[in-house]
Amino acid sequence: MKDSFKTNTKLLGLIGHPIKHTYSPYLHNVGIEMTGVNYVYLPFDVLPANLKNAVKGILTLGVAGVSVTIPHKENVIRYLNGLSEEASTIGAVNTIVNDLGKLQGYNTDAEGVYATLLPFKTQITGEEISVIGAGGASRSVIYTLIRHFQPKKINLINRTEQRAEVVKEHFSAKMRYDSFHIFELFPPDLVSVFKNSSLIVNATSIGMFPENDDSITTLNKSFSKGQIVFDLVYNPPKTKLLQIAESEGAKTVDGLTMLIHQAIKSFELWTGKTLEFEKLYRALISVITT
Repeated sequence: MKDSFKTNTKLLGLIGHPIKHTYSPYLHNVGIEMTGVNYVYLPFDVLPANLKNAVKGILTLGVAGVSVTIPHKENVIRYLNGLSEEASTIGAVNTIVNDLGKLQGYNTDAEGVYATLLPFKTQITGEEISVIGAGGASRSVIYTLIRHFQPKKINLINRTEQRAEVVKEHFSAKMRYDSFHIFELFPPDLVSVFKNSSLIVNATSIGMFPENDDSITTLNKSFSKGQIVFDLVYNPPKTKLLQIAESEGAKTVDGLTMLIHQAIKSFELWTGKTLEFEKLYRALISVITT
């Protein structure tokens, strides 16, 4: 019995709302088991009104680090001591490291987006791209696209034009990129926009389990053969958006690859250990498909 308990176990966690859909605790605890480090990773459902106190709790409890998910990726910045170059440029954080009482913010979503889209680099570099959403995940996508794929034009699609305009101005100032076209998320008007895009990225939570918001799945006849449709939603892996796009001949990419790549980078920041993508992917698929 004595050997079954470890002392001085370090705590990692996830803060967000909602978090019922997340596979992050499973992934990171599998990583802990693979590497043998003395950590445990737990999910914490944190309402927006409680974010400041939750961040204080990281310091009070000596938590080694946390993942940050919807809706806190942008707002958490004001409570941190420092930011990585990526996090500062993106304006969003998905990983916090407690460095001897100083909270440092990082954005490993950008690494996840890049690793996921790298196999399609030739096809999408310099082309027209559409991004749905104007939150923290969208900012990571846009940063990665501008830095690595130099799109000719980015169609930024959001439910409110005002929020999209804020993102446009942010990247105009931070990365000197001005080729944005703003559209409201009104599917009947987006058919031609999507048809002209080499890559379409859904960077919203629409279609994520257990919600039933299918507002962007009314885009029948919006996709074409050879086009790439990337949905950051990973639960379910095959969203209705991807099902429709696939039925119309598009190449579809689910959010699992991005999820795992960003998790690997976060895990390395916290523990100094590197995880193998294939092992994590197989472990996650085995859980999803059982």
